[in-house]
Amino acid sequence: MSNSYNYDDQAQFYPFFILTLTSIITLPLTYTILRKPSDAAAASKVPRIESSFVPQDADIIDAQRAKQKRKELRLKRMLIAATGWAVMLYMVYLMVVTARHAPKIWNPYDILDIGMSASEKQINSRYRKLSVTMHPDKRSPDPAKNETLEEINDHWVEIVKAYKSLTDEEVRKNYIEFGNPDGKQSTSFGIALPEWLVANASGPYVLLFYFLLLGPGLILLVGKWWYGMQKFTREKILVTSAGNMFREHKERMDGGDVVNAISSAAEYQEILAGGKADAGLGKLEGKVLGEEDVGMLAKDKKMLEEHDDAVRRKTLALVWAYLSRVDLGDKTLEAEKYEVAPTALRMTEAFTSISIAHMTTPTVLASFHLAQSLTQAIPTAPRRMPLLQLPHFTAANTKTVEETTSTQSKEHLTIQAFMSLPPEQRRALATAAGLTSTHLSTAERLARQLPLLRIEKTFFKVQGERYIIPSSLVQFVVKARVIPPGTPKADIPALKDSDLTDPDPAEGDLKAQKEEIEQHALPLVHAPYLPRDKSPKWHVFLADTRQNRVAVPPFTFSTFDKKAFEDDGKGGVKPTFEVVTLKMQFQAPPQQGEYKFQMHLICDSYVGFDEQREVVLNVEDASRAEEVDDDDYISEPDEDTIAGQMAALKGQPTSDGATQPPPRRPRRQVKPADDEESDYESGTDEDVDSDSETDTDTDSDGE
Repeated sequence: MSNSYNYDDQAQFYPFFILTLTSIITLPLTYTILRKPSDAAAASKVPRIESSFVPQDADIIDAQRAKQKRKELRLKRMLIAATGWAVMLYMVYLMVVTARHAPKIWNPYDILDIGMSASEKQINSRYRKLSVTMHPDKRSPDPAKNETLEEINDHWVEIVKAYKSLTDEEVRKNYIEFGNPDGKQSTSFGIALPEWLVANASGPYVLLFYFLLLGPGLILLVGKWWYGMQKFTREKILVTSAGNMFREHKERMDGGDVVNAISSAAEYQEILAGGKADAGLGKLEGKVLGEEDVGMLAKDKKMLEEHDDAVRRKTLALVWAYLSRVDLGDKTLEAEKYEVAPTALRMTEAFTSISIAHMTTPTVLASFHLAQSLTQAIPTAPRRMPLLQLPHFTAANTKTVEETTSTQSKEHLTIQAFMSLPPEQRRALATAAGLTSTHLSTAERLARQLPLLRIEKTFFKVQGERYIIPSSLVQFVVKARVIPPGTPKADIPALKDSDLTDPDPAEGDLKAQKEEIEQHALPLVHAPYLPRDKSPKWHVFLADTRQNRVAVPPFTFSTFDKKAFEDDGKGGVKPTFEVVTLKMQFQAPPQQGEYKFQMHLICDSYVGFDEQREVVLNVEDASRAEEVDDDDYISEPDEDTIAGQMAALKGQPTSDGATQPPPRRPRRQVKPADDEESDYESGTDEDVDSDSETDTDTDSDGE
């Protein structure tokens, strides 16, 4: 028997096939796009700080910002997903509008138009009647029905087959076994594709397509995915870059050292590919090394000159030019300067993670401070002037303002210090520095929208306990509120006692314990020179000042549990003065005693907004917690008291006066201090008596 092939030229089945294949790719791809919004998409929903200031190279910065947004929006994925959904919708349309042609089953009873319970006599009678009307010799074609003689002959042949299949034993056997009176038929294969796509000359090409798709194509797809997974770290930087920066890390580093370390990343090779690395390098180095206002120390200039790799050398020069806002006098170099900045910021954030792993406080602080400088385009120390964050403030007029201000501090004037001056003095300083009243007004309006986080109270606690005992799970709580620089004291509401407490949920209240607190985002960072949108983050960590080591790694906060800003109705934002709560959790030292730390609160986006203070953690002996259990014990009422008689009437237990209190509930076992090594430095090895609750207020140390 020969084989036959049936193709789906009427689009009955192949839309299902194509819809299935397309959905396998489109649905997971769509999920990856919608699962986590890109930075650009998320930034569009966040309020912004209003400012009319336009930097000098605004056109170049805007072009680079648009380029960064195109990268962050993942346009290729979105385009592929959109194409996939279009194909899927078209296939669904074909499935709806295409008429279904069900295959007709050969049935002799239907052909003879008799019931299946008909007897042989009835079948013979029906056949004789049809032979009178349907035989080709007694029937002529009907022109009205467009009948042909061939159709009449075929119809009569079917009638004869149906009659024999019901009366002739051999034909009936073929019908029962094979479903056809003629016996076994040829095998038919259905292909859910149009004939023009598979048959004839198209066949080899379709086979080649399937071979490439399921062979080398699948291998390349899996290989690319695996290589991509192994190529990047958790911070989304190249593994090669992480290795290079790890080798550049040192125990004590300043801002210049960190700039040199991040210049070793491999990501810059894509930006400076081809001949870009050598193009204009001499002019760039001349500008950077020749400018007096560039915040490079002698060692930083030496490191720049010692590098042989053109990509790294130019990267280093471009980063210093960006930090110092050097006018390079060349559109191409200016574009490269602003294109390098976002990558340098990403590398700095990755290097911060490396520094945290080494637990060295000076290097961690240098990394955080460089991130601030890159965000605001401000040089590193010693030329790290916070006033450069305000509109129209340049290195020259800022220097004039600082020299005119009568202060004995060697530190640069911060925004909050400048805004705390009387308005008349600010105007006088601005006039002396060459700033107009309009420029000063613009700077003051911006300052009053900046998220300066002021700490109101800090304390340690253990949830559900009155004392902190060795190895317990401690929470360090920071109570703070956003008070922008220059906010009048009369506008700042007084604090309530409830604002500075952190009550624990009731024991057994699982709903309250599992309830997720709503988080509120802050306005995007005002960074006119950074060609990308950025959300501010705050980092809190505890350090050991005697060893210059990080005792508790940083906890990062990008949102607050209270709304810190609201719309001011003028296109900007204004503070709500709500007290926000920042919590970091860690394990207490394994030994009792008094532990002194230095708390660092660092904003990664603004210079001069950091705060630090001394905090003390008192770890009590485990026996103090057991004393609390004894104090909480309430005995049953005696039998000879009114309460005892009432309890007896209700069937409740009473005490006869000799009843002993129940045994203490078992506490967590604490290992002896002699068997453990501690990384914390204790101020005393003796038990420190305290009548306070777990909350250890540390405000007095930081005022």
